[in-house]
Amino acid sequence: MQFGQKHLSDPFYTEKSQRISARDHIVRELASNMLIHREYRNAFPAKFIIERNRIYVENSNKPHGFGAIDLQNFTPYPKNPTIERIFKEIGHADELGSGTRNLNKYGKLYSDQPIELIEGDIFKTIVHVADQASDQFTDQAAVQDTMQVTMQAEQRERILEFCKTPKTRKEIQKYLGFKSRDYFRKEILNPLVNEGLLTPTIPDKPKSPNQKYNATNPEKSQ
Repeated sequence: MQFGQKHLSDPFYTEKSQRISARDHIVRELASNMLIHREYRNAFPAKFIIERNRIYVENSNKPHGFGAIDLQNFTPYPKNPTIERIFKEIGHADELGSGTRNLNKYGKLYSDQPIELIEGDIFKTIVHVADQASDQFTDQAAVQDTMQVTMQAEQRERILEFCKTPKTRKEIQKYLGFKSRDYFRKEILNPLVNEGLLTPTIPDKPKSPNQKYNATNPEKSQ
């Protein structure tokens, strides 16, 4: 879902005077459908592809028919009722058939072309995207990538400044406000150590409870 939010624009849309994210609804339905309705005995890899003029999804399927689905006259079938029930309980799915209706409803904000649902051993979903909207995708992704790089650089500077005197992993994590220890260690701390920007005070025992980290050379981060 984060991948879709990053690379898809979010057209302005309101329902009952409230701002609704059509993009998030579309991405949610596509992601949920891939998990709920997949034929898990088939090893075909699920695909979620964003192209310039369409969003294209392929997924293994136990078909109840073959060919294009008529959105005005179709009967939904529960492919994996247990998984569907769990998704309802955690708020990631609504009643059976609502996903198709939502895709059709919000997909119209991206293009005049209707969405395509093609039933078969491989279920295909196509949400068309107008050229103007796809240009917005490119601009939005570029802005988000630039913001992410800037944030990472500022984050490194903060860590290196903070670690001019040795600090523990817990102290650095708390200073930055991260809750997940595993994420912080894998995505933040380890890369700085591997790049030589932070030096462990006990290099022979990386998992020592007394381990601290010292800024090696802050100028390297610039």
